[in-house]
Amino acid sequence: MQNLPGYAIAFLCGTIALYTLQKLTGYIDQGKRKGHPATLDPKVIQQMVDEYRNNHLAAINKALGVSDAYSVSFGLKTLKKFIADIEFYSKKVNPRITDNTLGIRFYYAAYPKDTDWGSFENEKSIGKDYAQKHTLIMIPTLKKNSNSGSYLDYDFNPLDRTTFLIKDRDQERPITLMAMSADRSDNQSHQVMAQNHGQLIPPAQIIQESY
Repeated sequence: MQNLPGYAIAFLCGTIALYTLQKLTGYIDQGKRKGHPATLDPKVIQQMVDEYRNNHLAAINKALGVSDAYSVSFGLKTLKKFIADIEFYSKKVNPRITDNTLGIRFYYAAYPKDTDWGSFENEKSIGKDYAQKHTLIMIPTLKKNSNSGSYLDYDFNPLDRTTFLIKDRDQERPITLMAMSADRSDNQSHQVMAQNHGQLIPPAQIIQESY
C-alpha cells in the first residue's frame, strides 16, 4: 500500500502520454489525404467554357438583350458552412443518415428584372446590377428509395423533417416533397435551407478569371 501513490502517479502519467500520442497521431492522420484530388485538363476546361460562351451565352444575350454573367464564385468558408449545416441538421433529425446519402443540387437560376426587385430589397449584398443575370442556387439532396425501387437523389429541407419522406402528389410529378413546394396550401411563410448570392462576373471584374 505504501507504493500506491507512486502507482497512481505512474498510471496518470501513462494515461496522459497515451492521450497525447493519440492526439498527435490523429493530427498526423488528418494531414494525410486518401486518394488524389479531382483534376481536369486545362484544355478541356477551356473547351467547355468556350462552348458555353460561344453558344449558350451568346444566345441568351441576344434573346434578352443583356450582358449575362458567365461565372459565379463562393468563398470556401461559405461552402464549408453550408455543407456542415446540411450534415448537422440532417443527422439531428435522423442520426442514421450518412454522408453517402447526402448531396447538393445546383439549380441554374436568374435574378429578376430590376423593376421586379421587391423580394430582394432586404438583401443588402445584392445590387440591381445583378438583375436578369444567371446564378446558382444550392439545394440539399437526400438519397431515397423511389416507387420504382431505385435510389434517387431527392431535394429535401434539413430544417423540416416532413421533407425527409417521399409523398405522392400528382401524375405529372408523382414523387415530390410537399413541404419544399412554393405553392403551399397553408399560406405560411416558409424557408428552406439553400445557398445563393455568389460573386457574379460580370458585373465583377473579369481579371479574376483564368478561363
